Amino acid sequence: QVQLVESGGGLVQPGGSLRLSCAASGRILAINTMAWYRQAPGKQRELVASTTNSGDTNYVDSVKGRFTISRDNAKNTVYLQMNSLKPEDTANYYCNADIATNWEAWGNYWGQGTQVTVSS
Repeated sequence: QVQLVESGGGLVQPGGSLRLSCAASGRILAINTMAWYRQAPGKQRELVASTTNSGDTNYVDSVKGRFTISRDNAKNTVYLQMNSLKPEDTANYYCNADIATNWEAWGNYWGQGTQVTVSS
């Protein structure tokens, strides 16, 4: 089956940077949209950024100009470069992707999450 594995989370001071990675593995024929979501305690999960396989990107307003999403299609990997981090960016960050395991079956998959904590 398909697995999404995130890495790169951790503790960083306000104004600092982190780079998250998410690698998809398993029986993969194609990947369309890849995205990062986040969920803070007591809040709903929100879409942070997404990218299509044609390179189109989309960001939530609160991260525009600070976060950059990118992907390496050869490695089935999506990245989230996070700069100028703020305490309100603290959350568990989840990778999400639309993946075809055969040409008649597209599925939506989630990673297990990686914690990002922004604190002095």
